[in-house]
Amino acid sequence: MTDSETTETVLDIRGLTKSFGSNVVLDGVSLKVGKAQTVCLLGPSGSGKSTLLRCVNWLEKPDQGSVYLSGRRIGVREGGHMAMSNAELARERARIGMVFQHFNLWPHLSVIQNIVEAPIHVQRRAKDEVMAEAEILLDRVGLAAKKDDFPSRLSGGQKQRVGIARALAMKPELLLFDEPTSALDPELVGEVVAVMKKLAEGGSTMLVVTHEMSFARETADEVILMDGGRIVETGAPGAFFKNPKTERARQFLQRYVS
Repeated sequence: MTDSETTETVLDIRGLTKSFGSNVVLDGVSLKVGKAQTVCLLGPSGSGKSTLLRCVNWLEKPDQGSVYLSGRRIGVREGGHMAMSNAELARERARIGMVFQHFNLWPHLSVIQNIVEAPIHVQRRAKDEVMAEAEILLDRVGLAAKKDDFPSRLSGGQKQRVGIARALAMKPELLLFDEPTSALDPELVGEVVAVMKKLAEGGSTMLVVTHEMSFARETADEVILMDGGRIVETGAPGAFFKNPKTERARQFLQRYVS
């Protein structure tokens, strides 16, 4: 665990708002994630968690507010008055690894090709170096024997572990997880959670949207509960799960924690 008062800030979200028509999805959300911290976003469906993650790397453009990664603003050029070009955004997104709910693997590429594609073609890194690192990453997520298989031959849990390896291959400053286990059969959840725990223990900086309460309780440095596009409560997992401060948090825990 890390001390948020002394830890270098990697992600700094300030006053994000986002609406789709009359539906306010994010309503002035601010939070920070320190270096080597794991922060878990909890909340009911529709509370704005996934939209918040997509606004971090500007897959969704916020209506208001700002996002800083290691002190550099994402999505807006220096001075804050002009949006970044697509090429500039692509460079900034390369600093952020995102693991999606539904894997998003390229079906026509093998496992190892899925992992090396972006480092080679986006970061212009040497193929031999990237291939060697990809094999190490596959071993790290327990899939070294599957490197030449295609996604259609993998289980859901294996696909998600490839997705994690693919995100790590870019050597990101920040990892975003958007409900990485929600599309999996229950018996496959554990293998993905185990990999995420190892990443947290290894010092990765992670912002995780999850319904896996045991993961949040055991692994997070900080837990954030969202509802209605706002942050309702934040705290260390021990305090949050044992003695929530708000009635909304108590209601949430009664429903989602057995």
